[in-house]
Parts: sequence; C-alpha cells; structure tokens
Amino acid sequence: MARRTRWIAVLRTPVGAGAGILLLAVLLLALLAPMLWSDQASAIDTEHLLEGTSSQHWLGTDSLGRDIFYRVLVASRTSIALALLATALGVFAGLLLGSAPVLLGRRAGRLTTAIVNIAVAFPGLLLALFFAVIFGVGAKGAVLAIGLAGAPTFARLTQTLVAGVAERDYVAAARIAGVSRFRILVRHILPNIAEPLVVNATIGAGGVLLAFAGLSFLGLGVQPPAYDWGRLMGESLNGIYVHPAAALAPGVAVVVAGLAFNLFGEAVAKGLGIPALVGPRVRATVPETVPAAPIDDDAVLVVKDLRVSFPGPVTPVRGVSFTIGKGEIVGVVGESGSGKSLTALAVAGLIESPGQVSASELSFLGAPLLGRLADRASAATRRRLLGTSFAMVFQDPMTSFNPTKRIGVQLAEGAREHQGLSRRQAMARAVDRLRAVRVPAAERRARQYPHEFSGGMRQRAMIGMGLMGAPALIVADEPTTALDVTVQRQVLRLLETIRETDEVAILLISHDITVVAQVCDRVLVMYAGRIVEDLPASELASGARHPYTRSLLAAVPDLDTPLDEPLAVIPGRPVEPSAVGAGCAYRMRCEFLVGACSSKDPELVGESHRVACWNPQGQPLLSIESIRTGQR
Repeated sequence: MARRTRWIAVLRTPVGAGAGILLLAVLLLALLAPMLWSDQASAIDTEHLLEGTSSQHWLGTDSLGRDIFYRVLVASRTSIALALLATALGVFAGLLLGSAPVLLGRRAGRLTTAIVNIAVAFPGLLLALFFAVIFGVGAKGAVLAIGLAGAPTFARLTQTLVAGVAERDYVAAARIAGVSRFRILVRHILPNIAEPLVVNATIGAGGVLLAFAGLSFLGLGVQPPAYDWGRLMGESLNGIYVHPAAALAPGVAVVVAGLAFNLFGEAVAKGLGIPALVGPRVRATVPETVPAAPIDDDAVLVVKDLRVSFPGPVTPVRGVSFTIGKGEIVGVVGESGSGKSLTALAVAGLIESPGQVSASELSFLGAPLLGRLADRASAATRRRLLGTSFAMVFQDPMTSFNPTKRIGVQLAEGAREHQGLSRRQAMARAVDRLRAVRVPAAERRARQYPHEFSGGMRQRAMIGMGLMGAPALIVADEPTTALDVTVQRQVLRLLETIRETDEVAILLISHDITVVAQVCDRVLVMYAGRIVEDLPASELASGARHPYTRSLLAAVPDLDTPLDEPLAVIPGRPVEPSAVGAGCAYRMRCEFLVGACSSKDPELVGESHRVACWNPQGQPLLSIESIRTGQR
C-alpha cells in the first residue's frame, strides 16, 4: 500500500503527470493504430507515386503510392512491441547474470562478474552489431542482438543492488536457517531492489527503441513487407531533399516515444529517490566497478581520510578519520581554526563551492555520502536520508533560525519536505517535538518568532528541529556557546536524555574540554586540521599523552587554581592552514620537540587510545595540577 501511494504521488507531480500522459498516449497509439488505419497504410495508389505533402496525403506517399502518415502511425506497434521485447530480454538476461554470485556461489559468481565486466567495456552499439551478425538479419535477430547487448549494463546494476542487500542481517539469518539460495534471492533480495530495477528498465526502453530503429535503418532489423520506424526512415532516405517530411516523420516518432519512456522513468526515479543508472545502451559508457562495502550495523558514521580544501591551496581539514557507533557520544575539542566545524559541515554535505571535500570513505548508516556510489545515487535519496536521520545543531541559535518565520513553521518545514506530512500533521509534530525538548507551553511557543525565545529556549528548539525525523546522529556544534552555566547544563542533560532514550549517536563539538570530559564517551582532539589524539573520556584528565591535549587541560582554570599566579596558557599561536609545512604542525609550540618532529607528520597510532606524536608523554598523570606544574 505504501509503494502504491508513492507511485501515485509521483504521477501527481507536473513532470510525472506529463510523462505519464505522453507514455500512455504512445502505448494507446501502438495498440489501436493497426486496428484503425492498416487498410489506409497498405493501400497502393499507382497514380500518386512519391508525392509530397498535400491535403490528401499529409506526409506524402512512397514509391508505391502508400500514405506515409498512416504508415508511421501503424508502424508504432511493431516498433514499440519489438523494443519492449528486447528490453524484457535484456532485463531477464541481466537479472540472471547479476544474480549469479548469489545463486552460483562465490567462485562461479566471480567468473560471471568478470564476464559482465568485459562485456560492459564494449560500446553497446558495437555489441548489438556483433550479435546481429551472429543471429542474422530480421526482427528476431534484432531483438536478440539488442536484448543481449543491453544485458551487461543491467547485470552491473543488478550486481550492485544485490550486493548491497545480500550482506544484511536478515539475509544472513535466512542462510543460517537453511533457506535455499534461490528462495533467498526471490523472497529476500529481489523484492527490496524491485523498484530501481523497474525504473531503470523503463528508462532503458527508450534507448532500446532508438537502437532498434538504428538496426532497421541499416537494413539489419525488420524486413519487408513488415516495417517499423527505422525501416521507414531507411526507405525515405533517398528522397530526403525532395520530400523531407517522409524521412523526418518516423524520426520524430522515435524521438517522441523514446522521450516518453525516458521522462517517465526519470520522473519516477526522482519521485521515489531511486538512482537511475541505466541509460541508452548505444552511448557506449563504461561504468566503473564499485564493490559494495560491508555494512557495520553499529557504525552510524564512518569517516576515513576526510579532507577539505579551498583554492590557494588551503587544506584546513587533513586526513581526519573516526567512527561513531550507535548511542555513542563523541566529543571534538581544539582551538578555533583547528577544523572542528569544517569537519562537521563536510560530513553534513554543507561545504559549498569552491570548497572541495574528499575521503576514502564517508558513509552514514551504511550509505555512501561521497565517492562513485554516492555520485550514482540520486540527490533526492541523500537528501531524504540526511533530512530524516541526520540532525545538525548549529553553534549560534540566534542566526540558525529565520527571524521572519515562526518557530513552529520552521520546524514543520523539514517534516513536510522529507516525510510528506500535511501542514496540519507537520505542525502537530513540531509542537510534540518542542514538548519533547521541554519547551513549556509548546503549542503557544510554536506560534512565536525566534526573537521571543531566550538563548536556551532557541537551542532547545534547534534540537527539537533535529528530532522532527528519527535521527540516528546529532551533530551539535558548540551547542552551549553564549549560554550561562545553568542553561548549558540543561542543554547537555537534554542531549544525554535523547541519547539514552533513542540510542542516538552524538558528535559534540566544543571549546570547553571539561564539558566534553563530563558528557562524552570518547574525545577527539584536533589541531591544524588533524586528529592528534583519540582517547576515552575517562582517561582525559589523567591519561592524556599528546602535549597539545595536556596543554588544553592545563589552560582550564578550576577552584584550585592559585589566584596570585597567572593563568596557564599555550605559548605561541595556532598555525595557519595555508602555512602547514612538513613535520608536526604543533612543533613550534611544543616543549617536547625531538628531531623527527620537524621532518615528518606523525601518524595516529594505537587502538582504544590513539595519539599522533613522535614524543608522547607516556607517564600517567596524577592530576591537572601536575600538568600545569610540568608546563611551567
């Protein structure tokens, strides 16, 4: 029922409705034209041979005096029926080849995959011509040729989709239960990839129609006395300068019918958020092999070697790698300019041009956000995933809200966009979320403007906006900035409650290392665009090993700080992103400098406690006071 509703919603969009009407008209023409106008199309009139356009013959006549207009209409059935038959053959063969790794096992599956990779490397039209020579001229040979030429591309798509589902836990459970490979494919895999296969088959039908017309035009397709659009174009080619309408009309028919299939498939793909990977096979594109990555059910966010660069060149984020698990709170600390917020914005896909974001892996809930797989996925798919499961709490709640719109309207906007709720349903959801983040009189406050909220209430509303969907991750960028300590504690408790209630993972970015130590499970310390230390929060006060982390801790005053002595500070200034040279970026401020610090940037090494330093301070620390004393 939900799928039917989604398809109906697609047909209600302007593009979907227009493409659907056009496709329906083409199919009705193919069905009815031979029954209505076959006699007019086959009537021979030797008195009107090779005539041009006239009121009696709108597109003129051919060498036997037959009316070309009616022949174009009647040819629609042959052209479309054979194109659909070739498409069905290509889809069926592609399904068999793409499903081979599941059906045949690993060794035979690898062999099949290698064959598909080799076939995909050849241009589609070249394959079609090759098969046409093998199967011979005629409609049957053309159907086999074009169908088999299109199979490798559909097989590649099927392999990619099957690989993404075959590693799911429910498929593994079916294997453990002894379910046969064929039953696993039919019951557990194909139903979950049916929609993208149908959409891409629809789009591919337009390309098949064009390819079929091309073979008939070359004389390798439909043979006399039968005819299709390609055959009509070939017969009219010699007189194209005398009677251009006779040659152009079947060409226009091919274009219109192809557009009908392509536009409808694209509209459905956009509406359902399905990546459309299959294009006209004759374009000779060579897709690259992208193996499906194994899915870690506990990993909400995986970041590997993340880099953010700007023209200059300036690289403020350099090779950041970390993983956040379900229900985990990870804190990121560091001075201003260390790359904390840029890392969060890059993960959220909010780095605008001319900024460049790259990573060896950047995935959220198992879905790639960068790289070739993400490029092939539709923007609607990523937008829906991030809009419902990824929440961002920005550091300035005053500028995060539109001052001209009411709070409730701004919260409801995301629910209407990503969840398809009506205006009333979205507003009710907004009120409920404000109530969930403990905003008093939520129904009344939802009708107020941002300036009517205090700083703490605005931050609560920002968190409520992130909870409008069902977030798996909340990125909180300085959520307690400009708030007094009482309100800070309330906001942090709210985040902890959300984590405990719904197992939501949280990435907490803060300048306040003591807040992070109290709230988080794990702490990432960033300096000059790199993570220099990754350690459990419980070890932060007594087990920090990087000199920069120890200096951050020493610079935090507490009740035991002597009032008659100057506060501890980190000497020097943070390095500019454009001035990071060879060696450790912290070396100019570090008192534990060794020879290697100037020649090579240290790697982040370790397991539960990772540190990037050539001379880490390995002795356990007894207290923050011992850090201050050692620093001075």
